[in-house]
Amino acid sequence: MKYIKVTFWLLLLLLSGAWLFADTFIPTPFSYFSFRTVFTQYSGIIAIGSMSVAMLLAVRPKWMEQPLNGLDKMYRLHKWLGITALIFATLHWWWAQGTKWMVRWGWLQRPERHGPSGEALSQLEQWLHDQRGTAESVGEWAFYAAVLLIALALIKWFPYHLFRKTHKWLAAVYLVLVYHSLVLIKSEYWSQPIGWVTALLLLCGTISALLVLAGRVGKKCTVKGNISALESYPGVKVIEGRIQLSEGWKRHSPGQFAFVTSKTTEGAHPYTIASAWNPDDPSLTFIVKSLGDWTSQLRQSLKVGTPVSVEGPYGCFDFNDDQPRQIWIGAGIGITPFIAKMKHLAQFPGKKEIDLFHVTRDYDEAAIGKLTEDARLAKVRLHLIVTPRDGRLTPEQIRAAVPEWYSASLWFCGPSAFGSTLRKDFLKHGLPAKHFHQELFEMR
Repeated sequence: MKYIKVTFWLLLLLLSGAWLFADTFIPTPFSYFSFRTVFTQYSGIIAIGSMSVAMLLAVRPKWMEQPLNGLDKMYRLHKWLGITALIFATLHWWWAQGTKWMVRWGWLQRPERHGPSGEALSQLEQWLHDQRGTAESVGEWAFYAAVLLIALALIKWFPYHLFRKTHKWLAAVYLVLVYHSLVLIKSEYWSQPIGWVTALLLLCGTISALLVLAGRVGKKCTVKGNISALESYPGVKVIEGRIQLSEGWKRHSPGQFAFVTSKTTEGAHPYTIASAWNPDDPSLTFIVKSLGDWTSQLRQSLKVGTPVSVEGPYGCFDFNDDQPRQIWIGAGIGITPFIAKMKHLAQFPGKKEIDLFHVTRDYDEAAIGKLTEDARLAKVRLHLIVTPRDGRLTPEQIRAAVPEWYSASLWFCGPSAFGSTLRKDFLKHGLPAKHFHQELFEMR
């Protein structure tokens, strides 16, 4: 989380600082309308800058994964930037449009407008001046569309397949807002740092938006495959599928995930890879729990031989650190990355002491049997907590089971609230923040 927090605030500080270098919040003479002029410029810059970086993150650039500690963290930053863009765009809209309403209602009196200065405009400046009315109008309607689409993205009960389709429309809305920004940003900004930064962000965002609209996101790391095996575990509402891949897949590390498409109209869904990489057997195993509309249908819709496409691998939940001991906590389907790592350790034994806590509400004897065997082969101590029988796992129970916890790193995958509770408690008891690793497996 530290990486994305730093990136988020650095972006806002960079844009704000560059803007303050070119303008001020205290214009002379100071009045409602003079402040309105500068604040609409500032809020617009922050809104379009945030949206530009969010658009760049939407194309899943591999070169940004390591600096931001994984695609899961990048998507969390993408969400924060979307909310920030929404907030500042709303402020921008209100100071621009709300002021017009207040003048119309008689609450404000518009200052007298001065006539043309007589200064000759260049051909480009004249064209931009002539476009202002159109840019304001289309920008207003693009704002309304953006508010609706971002709101739908934040509503969790909105179906994923509809979210995926409607969220793509934001790329087209963004291009309209780029036009709005290019026309209405003060012309003197373009010769100063705020103009250079904004131009770079608009260029990156525009290229990203075109890639989204062309359906090119992730195409360079996508390979074809077929489902070669399927197994069901009704007790835990889970299916395990094996995909035989064609050539082109780059090897993955345990803990990484991929986007799998088995139905074009539904689109790609992210799943953690539950198998170690073997170049002599180019296949991947995925374990999927029935949690929503789509995953509930997989047991009926998937068949051996079904063609699929796999995009990835992504993620930095890779178990790499310098601590002599690790504590793994996999809650529910969050056990998946730990299964992949145990299969890897069975082939390539490590020297770390490892304790795995698996918390599950449901129980399937066959599934637990396979998990127990994986732990045995990997020389990992398994602690099974079935919550209806054993109650919830607490930080105190973990520390009691692993007295040397202070020399360990913690790796958590599961519900976000549970992970946050564990992190706060262990940090409160002295665990360095850099030794707590959490997979933020939420793509919206």
